[in-house]
Amino acid sequence: MESDKYSRPQGAARFAQVVPAACAGLRLDQALAQLLPEHSRSRLKGWIEAGRVTVDGAVAPPRRRLAGGERIDVDPGEDAEPLADAPQAIDLAIVHEDAAVFVIDKPAGLVVHPGAGNRDGTLLNALLHRDPALARVARAGIVHRLDKDTSGLLVVARTPSAQTDLVRQLAARSVKRDYLALVRGDLVKPVTIDAAIGRHPVRRTSMAVVERGKEARTGVVPIERFGATTLVRCSLDTGRTHQIRVHLEAIGHPLVGDPDYGSRRATIGVPPFGRQALHARALAFVHPLTRRTRSFESPLPADFAALLDTVRQEAGRR
Repeated sequence: MESDKYSRPQGAARFAQVVPAACAGLRLDQALAQLLPEHSRSRLKGWIEAGRVTVDGAVAPPRRRLAGGERIDVDPGEDAEPLADAPQAIDLAIVHEDAAVFVIDKPAGLVVHPGAGNRDGTLLNALLHRDPALARVARAGIVHRLDKDTSGLLVVARTPSAQTDLVRQLAARSVKRDYLALVRGDLVKPVTIDAAIGRHPVRRTSMAVVERGKEARTGVVPIERFGATTLVRCSLDTGRTHQIRVHLEAIGHPLVGDPDYGSRRATIGVPPFGRQALHARALAFVHPLTRRTRSFESPLPADFAALLDTVRQEAGRR
């Protein structure tokens, strides 16, 4: 585990400033977005609506126009309601930590966030046990997710400002995420899949390529071909739910072991696998405090490595 020399993370600090002339004529929420760019607009608006922002000592609505020269005071309080989810002592593979972020190597089988059918035993529960201060950060600092049966790297913010920064990087598509995947079939050359993704019109718990979906783009490069299967590298330009799984199914090369967008059954040259063969192997982002790019890599987990050994052996016998 790697650790940087940062102090213990703190919640958002109180803020007071006289409105500069450059903000004259702006609404209160617009001015705060300029004066406090480290926080998201939704967080700032929430503070205003909760009465935590005053203008010349009086609570003001988000759309109040400012003339310049007023005094703005912001008291973020706890910034977020404490999470109801209980901390749980679940082992985590933390590959990096400092005052702003954790980088986690998530094992297959670990759900990221509580939901229907998974009320506890999640990454969020483990994070709250590892750092109780995360109860004051929205979603315990989780900024992006991996599916339950996808293994590999994800970044978690430890402060509200770090979370806002990372969310903005994700929106700007500057966070680099590369995956290794074993797909069915022989993928001969690189392909960029540019196809919108939305809710499946029939299977409402699944996603699909649909005309009115959200923009989605995945780059796929073959690394090793076995005939019945291909080891590929996938890079995300967007981050839609189940994006890689949906896009690979759409081009006729579903993930080996995927129960929703492929098949777990064994066929000639394709051994059975108990989960989708997808691993988030590399992650890079600009650190919220140092502003330097940090890059991390994760080795293939044992089950995926064993799967590759099997397909290589079978391909060699043919």
